[in-house]
Amino acid sequence: MSPSPAGVHGISNQFVADYAAADPLTATFIGTPGHDDRLTDYSPEGHAAREELATRALADITAAEPADAGEAAAKSVFLERVGLDVEIHRAGLWEGELNVLAGPVQSLREVFDLMPTSTAEDWATIAKRLTAMPEAVANLRAGLAHSADKGKVAALRQVAKVAEQCDTWSGRSGGKSYFATLIEQADVDTSLRTDLEAGAKAAAEAYADLAAFLRGDLAPKAPKKDAVGEDVYRLWSRYFTGARLDLAEAYEWGWAEFTRIETEMKQVANRIKPGATLAEAAAALDANPRYLVSGQAGLQSWMQDLSDKALLDVRDVHFELPDELMKLECRIAPPGGGVGAYYTGPTPDFARPGRMWWSVPADKTEFSTWREVTTVYHEGVPGHHLQVATAVYQAEKLNNFQRMMCWVSGHGEGWALYAERLMRELGYLEDDGDLLGMLDAHLFRAARVIIDIGMHLELEIPKGAGFHDGERWTPELGLEFMLTRTITDPAHVHDEIDRYLGWPGQAPSYKLGERLWLAARDDARARHGAAFDLKTFHKDALEMGAMGLDTLRERLAEL
Repeated sequence: MSPSPAGVHGISNQFVADYAAADPLTATFIGTPGHDDRLTDYSPEGHAAREELATRALADITAAEPADAGEAAAKSVFLERVGLDVEIHRAGLWEGELNVLAGPVQSLREVFDLMPTSTAEDWATIAKRLTAMPEAVANLRAGLAHSADKGKVAALRQVAKVAEQCDTWSGRSGGKSYFATLIEQADVDTSLRTDLEAGAKAAAEAYADLAAFLRGDLAPKAPKKDAVGEDVYRLWSRYFTGARLDLAEAYEWGWAEFTRIETEMKQVANRIKPGATLAEAAAALDANPRYLVSGQAGLQSWMQDLSDKALLDVRDVHFELPDELMKLECRIAPPGGGVGAYYTGPTPDFARPGRMWWSVPADKTEFSTWREVTTVYHEGVPGHHLQVATAVYQAEKLNNFQRMMCWVSGHGEGWALYAERLMRELGYLEDDGDLLGMLDAHLFRAARVIIDIGMHLELEIPKGAGFHDGERWTPELGLEFMLTRTITDPAHVHDEIDRYLGWPGQAPSYKLGERLWLAARDDARARHGAAFDLKTFHKDALEMGAMGLDTLRERLAEL
C-alpha cells in the first residue's frame, strides 16, 4: 500500500485504490481495473485488514486541512461514511453479515454479472475468478464461524433463506448451476473451455458446501428472534440514512404518510372501477390486456423501450444529460435472488454502462406494467441512473471516493423515490393505472417505515390504526399488514419481510430520504422566489455526489 498523499482529494483517491486491492469485488462493482481475477477475502484476517485500512485513512483525512470548499465538503462526506464503516467493523457486524438481499454471499455470485465477456481474455479472467471461488467461500465460512463464536449470528430466518439461495445458484434445487449457465455463452478454444468448466463446477460445489455449512453449522447457533433491538438498529439506521433519526418521530410520521397515500389511492381506485377496493382495482388492471406483457423477454423489451423514451424526453428539457449518460441497459437478473429491481452503476470510463436489473420469479410469464412504470423511473431516469452516473461523470469536481464508492441509501433511494413523484409532477403518470402503481410504490415505502422500525424495536401498534391496535409488531403482523394494506404482488411481499428483518434500518431510508429532498426543494423555492429554477436545483444537487442525510440537509440549504 502506498503512503497517503497530502490533501483530502489525494487521500480519498488513494483510499479507493487501496480498498480496491483489498476488496476485489468492490473493485469490479465500481469499475477499478486490475483486480477482476481475484475475490474478496471474507475471513477474520480479511475483515481486519479492511478495518485497518479504513482506520488509517480516517486518521489521515481527520488531520488533513481542506484546500478549498470542495475539499471541505469531501472531508465531511468521508468522515461520516468511513467513520461509520469503522464503527460497524468494531461492533463485529461486518464479519457476521448474512441476509437475503445484499451481503458477501450475494456479491460473490453477482460480481460475475458485471464482468465483460466479449473476448477470450475476458473469459480467461472469469475462469480465474471461478477457480478462486472455493477458497473465497472457505474464507467466508471462516468469518461467519468466527463471528458465531463471539455470539454474533444472523437470525435463523436469514440463515435458512440464504441457504436456499445457495441451493439455487449451485444447481442443487434442480437445473443447471448459475455458473454452468454463465459459461454457456463463451466462444473459446478447447483449453479455455476446459478451464471454464472446471471453474464453474468448483464454484457450484463451493456454494453447495456453503448451503450445507449454513444449515449444519450456523443454523444451530442462530437466534430464532428476528428483531435486532434498539442499539444495533440505531447503528444500522445511521449507516443507511447518514442521519441520527428520532425513531419515535419517524415511526409516527410513517403512519401519517401511509394514511395520506392510502386516502388518495382509494380515490384513484374509484376512478378505475367505481366502488372498488384497492385490491379490486388492482385485479381489474391486472386483467386489462393493455397493461400486460408476456414472457421475460417481453418484460425486458418493454422496460428498455420505456427507459429509452424517458432518457430522450427529459434530456435538455428537465435535466442536462451528457452523451455518456444516454445509454442505460435493461436486463433480467439471474434467478435465485430476491424479487425486485435494482441498478448497477457505470464504470468511470462508461465502457460498462449503467444497468437496470429486474429479478422476477423464474416461473412467472406474464407481467402487469401498471405496477412497474414508476419502477423504471426509479431505477433509471430520473432516478438512480441519472443520480449515480451524474456523480461518476463529475471527475473534475469530485474525488474517486465521492464518485465511485460513496453510496448512502437515504440519499440514493430517497432521490429515486423523489424522482417517481417528480415524473408525476411532469405529467408522465396521468394514466390512472400507472398512477395507482406509483402510489402503491409510495404506500409500500411508507409501510416500510412503520414495520421496519416497529418489528425491530417491537413497538406498539397505535390505537386507532385499524390494524391489531395496541399489539406489538411481530414478523407475522408485518407480513399481514403488507398483504392486506398494500396491493403489492404477494410473492414480492414475502421476500420483502425477509429483507427488512435481515437488513435493519434500510427500508425506511427511501421515504425518509424523499422527505428530505422534498423539504429541501421547498426551502430553496421559498428562498429564491420567482428566481427559483428547478432544473438548476437538480443539477447542482446531483453534481454534489452522495452523502448522508444530515450532511445533505446542510448542503442543500446552501442552494
